Amino acid sequence: MSQLADPTTTAGLEVRVSTGLLRGVRERGVLAWRGVPYAAAPVGDLRFRAPQPALAWCGVRDASEWGLIAPQSHKGQFRGAHPRIPQGEDCLNLNVIAPDERLRPGAQLQDALRPVMVFIHGGAYSVGSSREVPRQGEGLVRRGGIVYVSLNYRLGALGYLDFSRYATPEHPFENNLGLRDQVAALQWVRDNIRAFGGDPDAVTLFGESAGGNAVTTLMTVPSAAGLFHRAIAQSAPPNAVYPSELTARWASEFVDSLVDAPGRYSDADAARLLLAADPAWLAVATTALTVRTPDQDPGTIPLCPVIDGDFLPERPLDAFRDGRAARIPLIIGTNAREGSLFSGRIDILATTPPRIRAIFKNTKKKAKKALKAQYPGIPALRAALDFGGDYSFWYPSVKVGERHSRYAPVYFYRFDAAPRLLRLMGLDATHGLELFPLFDRLDGWFGRGMTALGGRRAFQDIGTRMQGWWLGFVHGGVPSAAWPHYDEGTRETLIIDQQDHVESDPNRERRLAWGRFVPHV
Repeated sequence: MSQLADPTTTAGLEVRVSTGLLRGVRERGVLAWRGVPYAAAPVGDLRFRAPQPALAWCGVRDASEWGLIAPQSHKGQFRGAHPRIPQGEDCLNLNVIAPDERLRPGAQLQDALRPVMVFIHGGAYSVGSSREVPRQGEGLVRRGGIVYVSLNYRLGALGYLDFSRYATPEHPFENNLGLRDQVAALQWVRDNIRAFGGDPDAVTLFGESAGGNAVTTLMTVPSAAGLFHRAIAQSAPPNAVYPSELTARWASEFVDSLVDAPGRYSDADAARLLLAADPAWLAVATTALTVRTPDQDPGTIPLCPVIDGDFLPERPLDAFRDGRAARIPLIIGTNAREGSLFSGRIDILATTPPRIRAIFKNTKKKAKKALKAQYPGIPALRAALDFGGDYSFWYPSVKVGERHSRYAPVYFYRFDAAPRLLRLMGLDATHGLELFPLFDRLDGWFGRGMTALGGRRAFQDIGTRMQGWWLGFVHGGVPSAAWPHYDEGTRETLIIDQQDHVESDPNRERRLAWGRFVPHV
């Protein structure tokens, strides 16, 4: 005898998307669907190809478990996912979290569609996934009544090295694969998010670090136009996007590292090798490339979007300057000391004396002297880390903010808060720190550890305020009446700390010195 389904446990869990029926799970006051394919598995002949439409399925697909994450090295230059977390090339999947109004006493189902937040994870386009922090996004959903989407996309050599030079008629290769994956995910959101109660016309795209770079870059990708309507770029390196001449050289160096006779192979040989290579082998070779590039090409990172004149027509900073970026509201900002994290194992910035000399090499003496004065003691470590962080994150973000403000509303912030322990360690408000209050991550082992000497309550309060600003922006395009627009005249910036305040043109002299030093940025 069949049993009737209990409507209190199944209601709202089954949704129909373009490829079939999904069944999610009810957890902690939210509904969640995980591992939902937004594109076909990029395997076999689809490796190094643009994402193709996801395949339909019959019956009800279980969406209670996480999907595969992108192949990555656990012990590479950046700490990747634990080996026990399933990974593989069939990683083009996303997760959706929506409010569960049924669990609120007296709550009524809402007919109105909800704003959508789509988060792109960071990890230097080398590591990371949508399941790094399993509960991430739930706080924003419960507090703000939004629909939250997170996604996996191709990383490393499979997503961010440009092998298009090795394309043959038999094996066509495309570039910007990770970026194309993100566009495909946004197209899936446009086509399917209504089934989860989300509004496809009210999508906010946000991301941190490499995810922030994805946000600013996607604002200039023609095929992404209209797929999102507001943007938040946290600690983005907006200028880490390079011309095809440079990315082709990195691809050639990568292939050379895979063969016994570097440079002595045909394009067809290279294509066959790349298509047959084990993902773990590619990940190891990618680490070797990313380790040597900061010394070989200071100030760059080889895993990056490529300016190909087609999918990504031009340098994003130029598109922002000339008004060709999507004219949508933008929150953008950095942490006070972005670079302090990047030493030791993850020493990738322009922070060593030879790298700094290379950056200064073609600069006029007067401009060089003025900029050095902003970093007393350089190339001593603390000053060098601040120099490298400003070069990669802060100054390019300032340029995006000022240029975009000519065409659309911009809100600029600087995150200054840091627990006592991180200040004693010399890290201060370093790269990625704002994610802990924003995403309620203070109960994890690192969150508890870094607040062991105090600062936990202050960070919780900061998280409450940040969530309020982000949600205010998502719902109405304005984070707070107390947070003014950023423009080239006043440059009013929200300083996020134990006591928030607004400053006009913080670090003005440093900004002017950078402007004379790298006017092309």
